[in-house]
Amino acid sequence: MVFLQANTRMVLCRRFCSEASVAKKDVFQRVLAGFPSGIQMAFAYGSGVFQQTGADMSKNMLDFIVVVDNPTEWHRENIEHNFKHYSFLKHLGAKTVSKIQNSYGAGIYFNTLVPFEQRLIKYGVIGTDVLISDLLNWDTLYVSGRLHKPVKIVKKPNSTELVQALHTNLSSAVHSSLLFLPENFTANELYMTITSLSYSGDFRMKFGEDKGKVSKIVAPNLPYFNKLYNPILNETEYLTYSDETELFMHTLSKETRCYHLNHVPNVVVDKLSDICKKTNPNIPRHEIVEVIASDSKCNEFVSGSIASIVNKSSWSQSVKGILTAGVSKSIRYSWSKVKKMMKNS
Repeated sequence: MVFLQANTRMVLCRRFCSEASVAKKDVFQRVLAGFPSGIQMAFAYGSGVFQQTGADMSKNMLDFIVVVDNPTEWHRENIEHNFKHYSFLKHLGAKTVSKIQNSYGAGIYFNTLVPFEQRLIKYGVIGTDVLISDLLNWDTLYVSGRLHKPVKIVKKPNSTELVQALHTNLSSAVHSSLLFLPENFTANELYMTITSLSYSGDFRMKFGEDKGKVSKIVAPNLPYFNKLYNPILNETEYLTYSDETELFMHTLSKETRCYHLNHVPNVVVDKLSDICKKTNPNIPRHEIVEVIASDSKCNEFVSGSIASIVNKSSWSQSVKGILTAGVSKSIRYSWSKVKKMMKNS
């Protein structure tokens, strides 16, 4: 009897210590603790994490993206432990959920309006291989675009390939943005341009999103942007910064445009190739960059190419969202976006 009592005390102590440990974790870690293992990387983003001008962070939904090596197995465990997070698609099984995640939209599966403690969360699930491809090539610019802006890393990746791809994505954003900027520009103008990349062509910016969203993201978070991009800017050629004027300076020339175009992702170059082939069907791929760099409309061509990527993925992901969230949640989520837009207009 004494042994049983002691054993019970030990169990209760372990349980209490475990609960106390969880309670000490911040909200981001507490959210992550409710998910299955097998997460390669996780990050939180958006107005519930970073201050946006005129917004009350405490009332906003917390947004997460979890990167998993094996989406099917992860969804199988998550459906078992977090059954209510999913729409009717959960009844079709983890294989179907994973297939919908990878085959449609931007390769990501969202569960939204999930109650957690005293607020709501939304989380997207993306495969590690799909994310790496998007970071390197800008297949959809959906998650790679979110990572152009500061995020809160909740779980650091241990994949060397993913870490390098994250760096390349930031570098691509800098090189693309420098094609749009004048000879002299401020850090704020640079970060506004970078942030705008993943919103250009997004139909939701015309209806459903705050028109001043980009400036509201950048203005209060300049220190975070500096920390994120300073290493990239320091290694970028043809770019200098003056402490006296607080301005960046770069030369606008064919040479510098070639340099930047050689550092933009493959999907952008593919779309530039389509433009060149309208007038020169037999142009070799290795000559495309030089032809575009020589054209006075270079920045327009690059801008149009990026916008077309974003437009396609924003439409397809939004349509998929009706299935993954369910009709009721989709209406609630969309209406909350519209109300925010109307409030800030």
